[in-house]
Amino acid sequence: MRQFGLIGYPLSHSFSKKYFTDKFEKEGWGNCSYDNYSLASISELPEMLKRNPSLEGFNITIPYKEQVIPFLSSASEVVQQVKACNCIKIEEGRLVGFNTDVTGFELSLKEKLSAHHQQALILGTGGAAKAVEFVLKKMGIHYRYVSRNPVAGNLSYEDITPALLAAYPLIINTTPLGMYPNVQAFPPLPYQSLGSNHYLFDLVYNPSKTVFLQKGEEQGAVIKNGQDMLVIQAEESWHIWNKA
Repeated sequence: MRQFGLIGYPLSHSFSKKYFTDKFEKEGWGNCSYDNYSLASISELPEMLKRNPSLEGFNITIPYKEQVIPFLSSASEVVQQVKACNCIKIEEGRLVGFNTDVTGFELSLKEKLSAHHQQALILGTGGAAKAVEFVLKKMGIHYRYVSRNPVAGNLSYEDITPALLAAYPLIINTTPLGMYPNVQAFPPLPYQSLGSNHYLFDLVYNPSKTVFLQKGEEQGAVIKNGQDMLVIQAEESWHIWNKA
């Protein structure tokens, strides 16, 4: 049996297990399984690997995309630049790190991107935000980080004025705000200042329309959730695990 999985904490929101289980059944991969490994601390990773010697690869979700880096034997160029890893292939006991969030986000974002979306606000500063930053740099889109406790050069939510929103029509939520089960949470923005020029992208996929996206849609903004991004990054992970 070929064994794959997902690490993170908590994993009640996980998309990956159902996605891969359905994929294996539909495509006839009866010799494959995909399981969740809920780790209260990244320090539990070595013990989890000892208990699962047949594991060929696994995905990483919140909050370990950055914390897993020291456990890698080697990493792709993207992981080295982004400093975040969401996919690991195990080769003869060595952990090789990749970042499939980058591919997933780039292809998903482009679907509704317009020429005037040349400045972006990245909400949050975690591992997923690093993948977003990498893509925006690649695409030549200027960006600013927004967080509750900003470091020098970043913005706080209190800094987001209507004038600033007008200048930054692309807004990307990389935080878990609004994710099931805390579906009423949302980033504190002056949503009344949004309009049809704005594009709100939420990496959250459950629920399919967060309060963040609802509030943007009510003001006429273009919206997109993280579902397509997840599917693309999952398929990219599968490609990596099966690559010679």
